[in-house]
Amino acid sequence: MVKIGSGAQRGKKDYLLSRYGSHLVVMNGESSKREVALAQTYFSEQTRRQELQDKMKRIELRNEMKESNRRLNDAAYQAGVRNEMFGAFHNKGYQGLYGGLNLKEIVSHKGLPPKADLLDHIGKTELAANNYRATQADERLRRENVESPHKALSVHFEVGKSVRDNILSMENTPPEDLPPEENIKQTIKKFEREKSELPSIETQPE
Repeated sequence: MVKIGSGAQRGKKDYLLSRYGSHLVVMNGESSKREVALAQTYFSEQTRRQELQDKMKRIELRNEMKESNRRLNDAAYQAGVRNEMFGAFHNKGYQGLYGGLNLKEIVSHKGLPPKADLLDHIGKTELAANNYRATQADERLRRENVESPHKALSVHFEVGKSVRDNILSMENTPPEDLPPEENIKQTIKKFEREKSELPSIETQPE
């Protein structure tokens, strides 16, 4: 109830909006009103913060991938993989995960430059799938105490295919069809710059 003339009261509708509904109302509101301007600033900054969090997550996953590959290389070495066989070893994992495509073919399929580092040009979902492939292949090589380089290649392919089968069983997009992203090195530069430019939000709309 709200007061009107002569001390009388009448009913007035009130609305509870979802966050998305609030965003639509605010961003289309009249910015000359202080409350609207404040809310517009809040939502704009929150959008930027979410974009930064997405960038940070991708950077973290790329760093995890480097460590996972380091451990996988160590496990492969213990299994007898040497020198030029490392290229074949990693290709087997990619072929299992990417439906038979080797690294060179994946890069070409995604429209990347021939010498591009695939792992520097893929997003969070694809990085997570590759990280899972690498960590599980590492675990299996160590658990089974594999001592044959040819067996190591077979294990890596089987693990990659198992990850792929799981992705397809959930009707998700196969990794080779996920779109490439900008070079992670550029993402890191943008992340550091944008993080330093983002102001702290001390006042939030009620």
